[in-house]
Amino acid sequence: MEGPALAAPLLDGRGKRGARGGTTWAQTLGNIVVSIVGTEVLGLPYAFRMAGWLAGSLGVFAAGVSTYLCMLLLVQCRNKLEEDSNVATGERMQIRSYGDLGAKAFGTTGRYATELLVLISQAGVCLSFIHSLSSLAPVSAFADTCNVLAMAIVIKKDFQLFDQFSWRRSAFNGAWGLPFAGGVALFCFEGFSMTLALEASMADRKKFRWVLLMAFIAITIIYVCFGIFGFLAYGDDTKDIITLNLPNDWSAISVKVGLCVALAFTFPIMMHPIYEIIEMKLSSIGWFEKLRLNARAERLGHQAARVLVLVAVAVVASCIPGFGAFISLVGSTVCALLSFVLPATFHLLLVGSEVQLWQRAMDYFIIAFGLAFAAYGTYDALSDHRLGS
Repeated sequence: MEGPALAAPLLDGRGKRGARGGTTWAQTLGNIVVSIVGTEVLGLPYAFRMAGWLAGSLGVFAAGVSTYLCMLLLVQCRNKLEEDSNVATGERMQIRSYGDLGAKAFGTTGRYATELLVLISQAGVCLSFIHSLSSLAPVSAFADTCNVLAMAIVIKKDFQLFDQFSWRRSAFNGAWGLPFAGGVALFCFEGFSMTLALEASMADRKKFRWVLLMAFIAITIIYVCFGIFGFLAYGDDTKDIITLNLPNDWSAISVKVGLCVALAFTFPIMMHPIYEIIEMKLSSIGWFEKLRLNARAERLGHQAARVLVLVAVAVVASCIPGFGAFISLVGSTVCALLSFVLPATFHLLLVGSEVQLWQRAMDYFIIAFGLAFAAYGTYDALSDHRLGS
């Protein structure tokens, strides 16, 4: 038989704040890393080429700090709703997903809009048949190891070019490069759709903010080093996917194999929000409700839906013309809305009446910044000089 941790549903532990879920802080740390770090990191050196090594570093740091703070806004909104419902009815409301917060803030329209953004963002970054974050812990650890080893090999190849480094590489390539680099960096930190599930799955939910902080510090350092070393090594010849700069030898093959393996093992956690939304919609369809009378038929129906989603994502990925421009576009639009605009808006509507004036002012600032960033970043990513780079 499975132990309680392995058998725990994905979102167990959300009923009470601090209630015991199925994951330890170490397991949650691994799940956070694997839900954020993916193949999009391969575009960071190119972003540093576009913005300059110093501007790129500042962009990654700013994206990491702002994403961390906005993730905490989501948790605060969920906790506030749960506490209020407990006072009013004696039972805690179950906020399972990002879409649930959208529904509480804007009704059905808010749910659909939020879930659509989640679908686009998650499809933009990546077959999962696993339903528990605690059972994903070994998978996450293996995927993290593959990612780290692959990036380490790339950095090793960069160091071998140290004698060819031009330390006069541009620190700033003009203000126009900042939105592009910011979009790529924001895309690399995208993990908002898993925030509530990760926090709710912890055995001690009060430790989540510290676990999240540790993960973001480590990820930010890795991103900055990876971007700087890649750009300094290849300069203006840096490709939009850094592996294209590697020589055709065993190390390049090792990196590609490692990243492919890591991607296969990170799919379970990256694609869960999409599966959750689709399965929820399927459950409300009349003909699918009949399958619920047969547990095996229902499970096969869910698995078939997941296979179709996987095929659709693969088709989209095969049609992307430019990796660098694409991740900047997604980061500047969908990820900016999910990372800045929606968390601040939800916080303002759901918690704003009980926070201080400076906190409300900060929410307004985040919303304005997110919208401006999305507008200019979209224009910049779609402009001819970007798509042609």
